[in-house]
Amino acid sequence: MIDSVGVRGDGVAYLDREPIYVPFAAPGDRVRVRLGMRRGAGRLGEIVALLDAGARIAPVCPHFGRCGGCALQHLDAAAYRRAKDSQITAALAQHGVPLPSSTAPLLLIGPHTRRRARFSIRVRKSATPVAIGFKARASHVIVDMQDCAVLAPPLFALVAPLRRAARSFAPAGEAAATATVSESGIDLLLDLPALPSLAALEALAAFAEAQDLARLAWRTPASGEPTPVAIRRTPRVIFSGVTVDLPFDAFLQASIEAERVLVEAVLAGVGAAARVLDLYGGLGTFSFALAQRSAVHAVDASPSAVRVLATAAARATLARVTAETRDLENRPLLPDELTGFDAVVFDPPRVGAAAQCAALARTRVPRIVAVSCNPASFARDARTLIDGGYRLTGLKPIDQFIWSPHVELVGRFERDT
Repeated sequence: MIDSVGVRGDGVAYLDREPIYVPFAAPGDRVRVRLGMRRGAGRLGEIVALLDAGARIAPVCPHFGRCGGCALQHLDAAAYRRAKDSQITAALAQHGVPLPSSTAPLLLIGPHTRRRARFSIRVRKSATPVAIGFKARASHVIVDMQDCAVLAPPLFALVAPLRRAARSFAPAGEAAATATVSESGIDLLLDLPALPSLAALEALAAFAEAQDLARLAWRTPASGEPTPVAIRRTPRVIFSGVTVDLPFDAFLQASIEAERVLVEAVLAGVGAAARVLDLYGGLGTFSFALAQRSAVHAVDASPSAVRVLATAAARATLARVTAETRDLENRPLLPDELTGFDAVVFDPPRVGAAAQCAALARTRVPRIVAVSCNPASFARDARTLIDGGYRLTGLKPIDQFIWSPHVELVGRFERDT
């Protein structure tokens, strides 16, 4: 019997008190499984037969169960919410962080909203069809994408043309395509196994024209920086009315819908703070929203992100926005540098902000708002702040990564002044 859903989205059962992790199983399922390799304290299991169905529904995608992009399409609505909620509570409990009474219910973001995707592409002998899509779970096998309920329509519409054109720019081997929906059209970056020939570059330029791409660029493992083939329009995003040029391979929130909710939660958490520090500020997702009522200093490790943020602020004549390039993992802002700020916002990568939180915990900043796509690192960082005298006074979970085991969190921390 499947007891629950684990942090990777697997169903969890127990055999002689040893956890068995069963992909694509649902709570309440009675299944016959084939035991596989060890994983952590337990073992993997593969469903051989579904004897009785538990809290499951028919998945919406025909690729579900093979494609590694989704893990939870088979759960009914109640089990789906429980899986996400339990991931949060388990992560907090592991670090002794109490769930605040003001925790909001999980906010669901709908299908067909993902605005950025990285497709794997396999090109072999001419008699073998080109495969493009996401890789199978824990595998290098590419599941050829014929449908997708996650991607925004403009991204999915690019899949078939890419499949048809792949042999012209990647005659053999594997490639990848990172596509981002911007305000001015799709920005496409190709990772190629080798330098493209002149004929391939001509084919790519024609492809950009035929698909009305905003920008198309390529790179190889040896070349490093992307090389543009066609810049028909500058890819741009708009944050709180401010237009920002999009660097190559830049980070964006997974969907515009989730971004809007995250910005609202950050603004509510910061309140009326006059001076705000935006750490891991990226392109300015939160900086420009905060600048509508506060002076903002944004810090990020990416020189290109900081450059376009500063350029956008200058173009919008936002003198109250300043920006700094700094690796916060290796050189966090120290307590004396944090003096004078009324609030701090941080939105780090999945690994969290351990070094920066250790410094924040030694300050008197009244409010801190943490944004995280990883409940485990959020809970660890929350423990650090709490040990330093902060209280977790609010938590908003957002289902930005639909049908995946991941969940986004916005936490508000306050210190008595």
